[in-house]
Amino acid sequence: MKAIVFTKYGSPDVLQYKEVVKPIPKEEEVLVKVYAAAANPLDWRFMRAKPFLARIENGLFKPKNMRLGADIAGKVVEVGSNVTHFKIGDEVFGEKFETGLGGFAEYVSVPEGALAMKPANISFVEAAAVPIAALTALQGLRNEGKIQPGQTVLVNGASGGLGTFAVQISKAIGAEVTGVCSSKNADLVRSIGADSVIDYMNEDFTNNGIGYDLIFDAVGNRSVSDLERALRTNGTCAIAGFTNIARLIEINVNGRRVSRTGRKTIGMMKTVHTNKEDLLYLKELLESKKVVPVIDKCFPLNEAAEALKYLETGRARGKVIITVV
Repeated sequence: MKAIVFTKYGSPDVLQYKEVVKPIPKEEEVLVKVYAAAANPLDWRFMRAKPFLARIENGLFKPKNMRLGADIAGKVVEVGSNVTHFKIGDEVFGEKFETGLGGFAEYVSVPEGALAMKPANISFVEAAAVPIAALTALQGLRNEGKIQPGQTVLVNGASGGLGTFAVQISKAIGAEVTGVCSSKNADLVRSIGADSVIDYMNEDFTNNGIGYDLIFDAVGNRSVSDLERALRTNGTCAIAGFTNIARLIEINVNGRRVSRTGRKTIGMMKTVHTNKEDLLYLKELLESKKVVPVIDKCFPLNEAAEALKYLETGRARGKVIITVV
């Protein structure tokens, strides 16, 4: 089969489109013919080994796992002997992040617990956009943010792949949502449910005198003191991204300091964990159209390098998708 591989760390130019061995599903896995896969920041972080700590997990000098691609959508073509929830021909979506990536390929083996049936009312491209970003938004808002109906929620980075899901999930739960983005993306963010939009070029949400019950920071570009100022008493900030190691350290050190006071809570959210229950919850939101994936651009599999180059610009509105079929 055809797949994207990389044998050394570096820019998207290290990616190769080549023939590899088709995987054989294990007892509790299904083999999926991939129709579409999503490009995520985690892909270029693994590819570039940035931050450097990524090399501890995937090889100090060269990658042990030479594959990319977490989010996939496609059809089941083979099932393992212990698989009970899927059969050949089922249309599914899910992720490979916790079991080694590999979605940028014509076929991929996925544990059945990391998959759900694709909603009939959305395309494979839309389904592939969902898993990692929507699960991160859901778990950050719910597990770390303790989101409640009626709360005021601010989403920093509201027009990106993660932010667009955070806005919509917050609205589905019943929050009043403010999105932070550039002026050119304001209409998009309003169209997916934001009650108000702040143009970060003209207004600093951390210094405008407005406090929020919950901040979901999909960017990680603000200091803890900035975020603390923008939170109401007893407010919470869940940070899902970071711009550099210095910012990550600052969040961890100063975030703990602020959180110890008990008046406000600020910290990095835990690594996303895929589970059947959360995938099914997202499936319900998709079927009811309370969440609609926002797709920016699609690239064919053999142009995966171009997809990651575009994603790295930071200008993507919603998700960047790699089409396989």
